[in-house]
Amino acid sequence: MAHLVLARMEKARWADKRFVLGCPTGRTPRPIYDALARQLAEKPQDLSDLVLVMMDEYLVAADAGYEYASAKEPWSCHHFARVEIADRLNASLPATQRLRERSILFPDPRDPAAYDKGIADLGGIDFFILASGASDGHVAFNPPGAARSSRTRIIRLSEDTRRDNLQTFPAFRTLAAVPDHGISVGIDTIASAKESMMIVWGSGKRLTLTRMQSAERYEPGWPATVIHECAIGQILADTDAAAPLDAR
Repeated sequence: MAHLVLARMEKARWADKRFVLGCPTGRTPRPIYDALARQLAEKPQDLSDLVLVMMDEYLVAADAGYEYASAKEPWSCHHFARVEIADRLNASLPATQRLRERSILFPDPRDPAAYDKGIADLGGIDFFILASGASDGHVAFNPPGAARSSRTRIIRLSEDTRRDNLQTFPAFRTLAAVPDHGISVGIDTIASAKESMMIVWGSGKRLTLTRMQSAERYEPGWPATVIHECAIGQILADTDAAAPLDAR
């Protein structure tokens, strides 16, 4: 996966184009970001034209509505993007070739619709790394029932999504500590990417892999099926996820 993404980036650079990469946070993509960092250490590559489009962020109540959770919190998506993506990718690169902080984009809770417009102005997302919730198939913060036409918006997080996130970030400690709102790209935002790959690994993802394999198009009851709406969409699974559901 890392080799594929780096090859796409290099191809764009040789064509004198920016490369727009859609990125999730959490357990699933960590091995990918680790592999990207290792390969960049072995063979440095210029990331100065790379743009990261982050999928979502937790929100907390504020006087004027909602605002980002603190970027100091280890479970915030801003913290993850800086520490677990940018810092790792940049570690072996000279300053002129590093991913720039201003090139890491997040949707703004004050104007969610501007995110989709901004993505379009960039020429669209070239490659979207996708991950799916184990318990309900959520993608980003899109819960079961999310409309195919949905775009970036503020979402009330389902309990299943919050429980998944509690496992992802033990720093939350309790379910009550997990924010109950977030801002997220929509199903249409994801489906509009030029190329996407859904990553599923571990025995906990057997159900979501089965649901995606049994679908032929987007099914609102299981948002991960959005992979079937992507122009070029692939599913990458390990043997644990691909084992039969009744395997023990």
